[in-house]
Amino acid sequence: MKKILSLFVALPLLFSCNTQKPINIVNPLNVEFGDPFVLAAADGKYYMYGTGDNLNGFKAYSSSNLQDWKDEGQVYVGAAADSWTVDCFWAPEVYERNGKYYLLFSANWKENPTNEGENFRIGVAVANKPTGPFVELYNRPIFDPGYPIIDANLYFDDEVQKVYLYYSRCCYKHAVASEAATWAKQQGLFNEVEESWVYGVELKPDFSGIVGEPLLLLRPPVTMSDAQAEWESRSVTSGEVNRRWTEGSFIFKDAHTYYMMYSANFFGGANYAVGYATSHHPLGPFEKSQSNPVLQKNTAHGGNVTGTGHNMVLRLPDGQRLCVYHARTTATGNNRVVFISKMEITHEGQLVVKQ
Repeated sequence: MKKILSLFVALPLLFSCNTQKPINIVNPLNVEFGDPFVLAAADGKYYMYGTGDNLNGFKAYSSSNLQDWKDEGQVYVGAAADSWTVDCFWAPEVYERNGKYYLLFSANWKENPTNEGENFRIGVAVANKPTGPFVELYNRPIFDPGYPIIDANLYFDDEVQKVYLYYSRCCYKHAVASEAATWAKQQGLFNEVEESWVYGVELKPDFSGIVGEPLLLLRPPVTMSDAQAEWESRSVTSGEVNRRWTEGSFIFKDAHTYYMMYSANFFGGANYAVGYATSHHPLGPFEKSQSNPVLQKNTAHGGNVTGTGHNMVLRLPDGQRLCVYHARTTATGNNRVVFISKMEITHEGQLVVKQ
């Protein structure tokens, strides 16, 4: 029987940093973000970015200890007259390269001749400081695959001087045949089930476009006998919504293995959870872990944490890894708040998130 990860609110966690001074983390943090991303900047501070409510753009927080966070205000403003963006600013990630800071994000594109309900694309903005102001690098999305996309994540392979972009195709108008969809229709739940899939593609070094065609890397299981089908289909099998997500991917390398973490199920529901897949190449093929999910709700075991998902991995100076993600508690209600949990790769190569 698969062990359910235990997540407890207000539990002190001790991490050591490069000074060997313990860092005390009490979850959840006092930051109301979805899709959190933490940058360890050259100035020695940590900067957190995330999806905020009712905000045309993004704000940031700063910290020197990962526990106490200072509100730095809005660092990027979108939906301006000269911007390609309209609304729905989601999933920011910031990367420091050659003294500049690059913000990757999702937003609805104003070029929408067919009046699509979801018209998300991925863009990039640049700043001289992690607190901005970030200015759009191009007055357009990075590229247009012909369908809505969200959740940009980058991997810089400095050995071969290549940059890889990962993103999720939205579920919107993407009905997919599967045994789960057939079952849902037979049960009278949904006539069809839409899916989101994770793709990867090489990115031009100046972020101006892509090299080659995107490759499909991860998708929900086709058969219900698949070991991943139960946990990745909970939003459908519970009757919550007619969508199966594979989104919020984050890739990192350990030894000779590439680990891609991803989220499944409805981001606004209790069943949001995280799994991972591995590969020997940044563009796959990826194989999902039999230990999935590695992060999920704990209410069945007396806890009060639900909706765990859209994570990233922060590497500390001493080599330790931390899993940064959002979740909900009985105290926070529908508001998403940030958690930071210790994470490790075992000697057998298994990824484990601890709390």
